[in-house]
Amino acid sequence: MKINELKPAEGSKKKPKRIGRGPGSGHGKTSTKGHKGQKARSGGAKGAGFEGGQMPLQRRLPKRGFSNAPFKKEYAVVNIDDLNKIADEVDVITPDILLEKGIVKKLKDGLKILGNGDINKSIIVKTHAISKSARQKIESKGGKVEVL
Repeated sequence: MKINELKPAEGSKKKPKRIGRGPGSGHGKTSTKGHKGQKARSGGAKGAGFEGGQMPLQRRLPKRGFSNAPFKKEYAVVNIDDLNKIADEVDVITPDILLEKGIVKKLKDGLKILGNGDINKSIIVKTHAISKSARQKIESKGGKVEVL
């Protein structure tokens, strides 16, 4: 079989109903909409959730709760593996140095250090947030963590 020999399955393709094309078509005059009334008019369909003038469900239900989403802090995340790459060049690691070196593209609401990987040098880290495991790994090598 070749790609130019492909055909849709028998009966799967139907021609669209051509309405408003004269009395001989069987879909002329009122174009299958019946006589008068709201649904026969253009733009006559009611919106989603319309309940015939009754107060719609989405307006009957009380509004409750609170979302903390607007106040959520989004940190730029760095693992200890990444700090290990620049630990030889720099003694004090700050968010600005990580930006400069290209390890972090954007600081967002601050910098958070996570504990994935190992560190093999004593360093001082200044950050906005840090995980417990990352703090343990840095301090076990004799380093210091300063939260900004």
